[in-house]
Amino acid sequence: MGKCRVLEKIRLDRLRHAAPQVFDRLRDAIVSLELAPGTVLARHVLAEQFGISQTPIRDALMRLGEEGLVDIFPQHATVVSRIDVPAAREAHFLRRSIELEIVRGLARQVPEGLIARLQAQIVLQTTLAEAQNYRDFVAADQEFHRLMYEAAGVLGLWNLVWRMSGHVDRLRRLHLPTAGKAEAVLRGHQAIVEAIARQDSEGAQATLRAHLSGTLSALDEICARYPEYVTT
Repeated sequence: MGKCRVLEKIRLDRLRHAAPQVFDRLRDAIVSLELAPGTVLARHVLAEQFGISQTPIRDALMRLGEEGLVDIFPQHATVVSRIDVPAAREAHFLRRSIELEIVRGLARQVPEGLIARLQAQIVLQTTLAEAQNYRDFVAADQEFHRLMYEAAGVLGLWNLVWRMSGHVDRLRRLHLPTAGKAEAVLRGHQAIVEAIARQDSEGAQATLRAHLSGTLSALDEICARYPEYVTT
């Protein structure tokens, strides 16, 4: 079990409920690996850091437990979970199944303004990749895909995919600094946009399938490099 990690002090919006804000901050820290697997999350320490009581901290940790991102040992400790590879595979299967249908539909009838919005995300990601700002690169990557769900009118499914993707997103974060990975992501996004723009539904599906397979195709390498982070 790892050491208790202290986050930088967080200023919460006092006009909003505290628990969802704590959940969002902790989830982001876990998925970005700022809080690595094995890190102990002590309620009293988190309460001090967030400047709130332990009740909303408990509620946030319970939500994280429901997503499998923390292991809760009653009366003992809460620990950031190891990356569950079977859960990551399930989340990948769900996302790929949904997005294959999304890009097919978008290519058949391209929503007005979608191509420009997607291209703007690629430009942003390119800048972030050049700066090796992987945290914001990941956020821009997520926004690229979210825009497609929104354009297809199925934004609720994006929320479902997002909730289930904590484990696979951590695998992607481990894989992202690998030489050429960020560039491969950008090429994949560009290929998807070009296929949608020319209304090539089969091409859009093929490029999306290849794009989403990148991290899991490197799973053995990732597990070999970070054996203490994963459970298979």
